[in-house]
Parts: sequence; structure tokens; C-alpha cells
Amino acid sequence: MEINGFKIDKHNQYGIKEDAKTSICPLCSHDRKKKTDKCAQIFWDTGLGVCHHCNNTFQLHTYQKKTEVKNYTLPVFKNNTDLSDKVVKWFEDRGVSQFTLRLMNISEGLEWMPQNQTDVNTIQFNYFKNEQLINIKYRSGSKGFKLVKGAERIFYNLDAISISKEVIIVEGEIDALSYIECGLHNCVSVPNGSTVNTANLDYLDNCIEYFENKDKIYLALDSDEAGQCTTKEMIRRFGADKCYLVDFKDCKDANEYLVKYGKIELTNTLENAKEVPIDGVSSLKDWQPEFENYLLNSFHSGFKIGKTDFDDIFSTYTGQYIVVTGVPSSGKSDWVDEMVIGYQKQYGWKTAIASPENKPNEIHAGKIIAKLTGQWVKTDSQINTEWFPKAVDWIDTNIKYIDMDGKFELEEILNKAQRLVTKFGIKCLVLDPYNKIKLGRAINKNVNEYTNEYLLLIDEFARKNDVLVILVAHPVKMKRENGIMQEPTFYDIKGGGEFYDMSPHGLLVARDYVNNCTMVKVLKVKFSHLGKNQEHRFFNWNEKSGRYSPYVIHTDSADDLGQLDEDNSNWFDDYERKEIKYEQNPNRDIEPNHKFDMEEDPECPF
Repeated sequence: MEINGFKIDKHNQYGIKEDAKTSICPLCSHDRKKKTDKCAQIFWDTGLGVCHHCNNTFQLHTYQKKTEVKNYTLPVFKNNTDLSDKVVKWFEDRGVSQFTLRLMNISEGLEWMPQNQTDVNTIQFNYFKNEQLINIKYRSGSKGFKLVKGAERIFYNLDAISISKEVIIVEGEIDALSYIECGLHNCVSVPNGSTVNTANLDYLDNCIEYFENKDKIYLALDSDEAGQCTTKEMIRRFGADKCYLVDFKDCKDANEYLVKYGKIELTNTLENAKEVPIDGVSSLKDWQPEFENYLLNSFHSGFKIGKTDFDDIFSTYTGQYIVVTGVPSSGKSDWVDEMVIGYQKQYGWKTAIASPENKPNEIHAGKIIAKLTGQWVKTDSQINTEWFPKAVDWIDTNIKYIDMDGKFELEEILNKAQRLVTKFGIKCLVLDPYNKIKLGRAINKNVNEYTNEYLLLIDEFARKNDVLVILVAHPVKMKRENGIMQEPTFYDIKGGGEFYDMSPHGLLVARDYVNNCTMVKVLKVKFSHLGKNQEHRFFNWNEKSGRYSPYVIHTDSADDLGQLDEDNSNWFDDYERKEIKYEQNPNRDIEPNHKFDMEEDPECPF
């Protein structure tokens, strides 16, 4: 038997009476005075139960793990572990002994390096998973790095943490070797360092099961801005209650700390690690740098979608939500898709979409692929192009669809979205539309109470997971004046005035069919530095691609709008041109890793 495509492992794990619509809660009833009170609502069609007392959702069954098979390149292990004196000396200068090098299968050999454009001697860090070689990190003497192209990205030293209850996460292989040198073998390293602003943790997606049993996760990444960006994202993915922050004092990383203070002090960094501060509780000194920056420079603008005209009047932070409204067929959902693609292109965000409005998923994916490629895909010849599978991969990687067998309920959607934050690192959640995604536990409340509780749940989810939520909400039926439909305001949304009072941001999308243009208006923006209240911009919707391009406004009259040239370019053609230089590489099976800093060193240390 299957539910939502997952095979059931253990049916009815709590022994609830079959076909019962209500039951005691297996999570909280045993602690209540009224132990027999049937406080949980049971949904056999979706395999879930919802408790109206403790507000928790639980699974009625256990499920078999659904594994996705991907074909990765497997490198060949060359047992060149008999290291030269130069390499051994280089590691000894960094506090790592020959014993540790042999223990960790560190190898050495000539390798073609794209940074040097020739074969050079390299140190080779071998990545194993279930005792099988999965990837190799090559490091040249001039600090050039690369990983094997097409190989799976995983943590370094992953097998060492399979059964441990604690794990140390560092930012480089030599930092992992530093802790191992101290006898702390449950240490893993990220495979490709950290970058500023964007923390791409695709490698975590490949081995998330290794972290599900951990009681403590020590985050010992570099103290620079890029390392702290990754630290913040890992706290979001693992949960603050499991994470402990390691302080390297005046040192950048674990290896520098080992060289300066020795093994005992490096070991003590774990004992001195601090819990992640309680969310929502702080003192001024916790954010003194940001406070001083505000005093001197005011607040910076938020995240933008990459469209200059719109970015001029609106930006947002994560941990908040945006309400998008407009009359039917005004292009609300289409504009939201434009925002989702914009956030991915600007910041690499992944998005989860729960949309009864855009079912089936094939139709929505067709709209997205048109925006990506500049054309609606309708023929076999288009499907057989080189760019089509790249566009499919883009959608598969960056957009996850939340589906329901029955009716869409907010509590269940947020529960699934929470799992997507952990497993895939989604940064944006789209709920489309409000009137088709119900609040299961508040059906009998009046409209103001219902809307209040609905928005509070969304706000809590956004803040807790540092996610941007976009909620599409229809207005009431608008009246016409002189044949022209009135423009909806925030107070016209179905659900009462709570939308304006509680929502941090609101956008109106209105389509003018006479002049073939779409207006996007800021109904509300929480802080003035994030946008301009009541400002609007005009866009043209391109029928060939589904993209929005800006208009030039010459006067205040909509009759005097000048349309810019439409963009029908295929973004994956541009991608192909950027990749041509690697096709000329004689070692095409190797992928250069550009996320590492380059340091020129005329004298190769090894």
C-alpha cells in the first residue's frame, strides 16, 4: 500500500481504531488529565493525524525510505600513500603527523590542474562513503584545488561519523586532520569551502541521514564572513537545539589554532563550545556591530529579484512573508513565478510550491521552462535539444512540489515544508491561493480569528526557518466604475482586515488588457528602507516566454507607455557558451573548483 508515492512499512503504528475520524493523541494524551479526550483528528487518506490540544502533526504509519538513484562518476583509487619527504614535512609544519596521514589514506601524485594548465604534484584527499571511494580533492603546491567532475559531493571522513552521537564539522580537510590528530575522529569537512552570502549545501542533501542520529553537532567552521554564512545555514538545517559553536579566538580555523596553541587546547575548544543563543532573546552587545552600522549607514535593502524597476520599489528579508493579491486572471501566480526564478538566479534559493491553483504540476513546470528558455516547449525537436535536459535539471533541483491526495491544509503543508528545509534547504515557500489552502484546526472560527491564526502560523514558520513565504490571496468581488474595475486594496482581500494589520508586505498585480500591460504595486512594505509604499511599476507580459519586461513611462497616462524590447533568449544557451572552455580541457573528467582562493607561490612546497 502506498500514500503520496511512499510505501507503508508499518501500518497504523499507534493502534488507532481503523477508519476512526478522531482519537486520543499518541503524543500528549498520556500526560493530560483527560487522557481519554479525543483531541486528535485522523486523516487516513493522507496518513496523518493532527492534535488540537498540543498542535502537533503525527504520521499514522511508518514508511519505507524512497531512494532516488543518481549516476555519479566513481574515481579510481591510486594507492600512492607512500608520501614524499616534502609532503610529510609540509604536514608536520602544520601539526599533522605521518601516522594521521596514513590513517586517513592521504595520497600524492602528478595531476593536471586547470589553475596551472599542466601536470603538477598534488596532495590527494580521498573521500569515502561506505568504504567506497566517492570523490578526490586535489591540492597543488600553489593552493589550486579541484574535485572530480560528475562525482558525488559528500563530507570528507564521512564514514567516521556513521554511528557516533556527536560530530565536528570543519571547513577544510586539513582542519579535519587537525582534530583527528588530537584523537577526535568524529570530524568531517565540507568538500568545497564556503562563500559569502550564498551557502550551497548540496553535499548535505546527499548524506543527511548521517546527521539524523546526532545529539550534538559542533560547528567549527572558519571565522571569516564566508564560514559564518555556512554556519548560519547549518544551524537552520540541523536546528539550533543540536548545534554548538566553536570559538577559535584569534585564529581563522582549526589548523591555525592547532599550530598556535597545541593539541590539548584544540581539544578544549569542544568543551568551551557555546550553545546557539535562544531564538528571540538577545542583548545589545549580541548585535552591536549591526547596531553601529545602522547608526552610521541606516539599514541595507533586502533581497531583490533582479528586475531593476521592481527592485527599485520593493525588497524583503527572509523570515517574513509577502501577500500577493489581485483580481482573477490578473497574473498573480505568473508574477510569483517570476519572483521565485529571480531569487534563485540572484541568491541560489530553492523553492517549495503548494498550489492547488497550478495543478497538475506538468502545467506549472511548462510555464517555468518557458521563462527559463524563452519559448513554450511544444515539439519533439525542442525536447531533443541540448538545452532541454539542462532546464529540466534546473527545475528538478530548485523547485519542489508539495502535493496532497485530498484537500490542502496549511498545517500539513508547513509540516512538509519543514522537512524540505532540513532535507533540501528550501529558502522560499509559495502558498497559492489562500482560499484553497484551509486551516484545519480553525474551521469553525469567525473570519478575523481564522485569518489571524492562519497568518500567525505562516509568520512563525517563516521566522523559525529563515524562509520567505509568498501567499497568494484573492480579493472580494470588485465593483466597476464607468466600466473600469476598481483596484483592490489590502482590506479587500477575502479574510478581513487582519491581512493589512498583520502582514509585513503586500503586493498588488493588476493586468490592463486594453494597453496590454501589467501593473505591480506595493500595497505595504514593513520598513521604509525595504521599499516604497503605494509605488507601482508597469510591465509587459511576453506571450512567447511568459516573462515580464518593463515599460518606459513617459507621462502619467497609461496610454503613453513605451514598451522595451522583449527578451526571448534561452538562458541555457548562455550557460553552454560559458562552459565551452572546459570542453577544450584535455582532462574533461576533472572539474575545477572555483570556490577556493588562489595564492601564487613560485616555489612549490611539495
